[in-house]
Amino acid sequence: MLKALYFQFTIGLLPLFAVVFVGYWAYGSLSSTYLLNSVNGPVWLKMAANIAAFLQTLVALHIFASPMYEYMDTRFGIKGSALKPKNLSFRILVRGGYLTINTLVAALLPFLGDFESLTGAVTVLPLTFILANHMYLRAKDKQLSSLQKLWHWLNVCFFGAMSVAAAVASVRFIIVDSKTYNLFADL
Repeated sequence: MLKALYFQFTIGLLPLFAVVFVGYWAYGSLSSTYLLNSVNGPVWLKMAANIAAFLQTLVALHIFASPMYEYMDTRFGIKGSALKPKNLSFRILVRGGYLTINTLVAALLPFLGDFESLTGAVTVLPLTFILANHMYLRAKDKQLSSLQKLWHWLNVCFFGAMSVAAAVASVRFIIVDSKTYNLFADL
């Protein structure tokens, strides 16, 4: 776990920052909120990038929906093998229905991505980056050197600031996009 955290907060962030800063350098502030809309190149490459983004979103949706799935399984008494016909059909219907409803709402509300950004800013960023560091600090407080404590507190503060900045940007996008709102519109 410790190695994974070190990797995530050092090497794992380099591609993210590279995309952010190079993208801003290349396209400036006039680029689309979905960067692939501003990219030119072969259609197959853009399609592959869109498929990768879709799959990453699907995986992230399932990861962060896991507590809800667990609650539903517990609430409706789903126990035993995941491959039992009753359990499998329940999970396919519930999870598939959840994804179907989310897809319909996303298509219905063209600026739902802005709301997802806001949700991510106030939930996903803090849960992924801040909580993990804070929990580690609380669990290993006496065993950490001053440099290690400083590193984790820097992560908490930095990602806290990023969460606030992302929340402010999301609210701004919601306000801007709500002025041109139409159902099933392609903004």
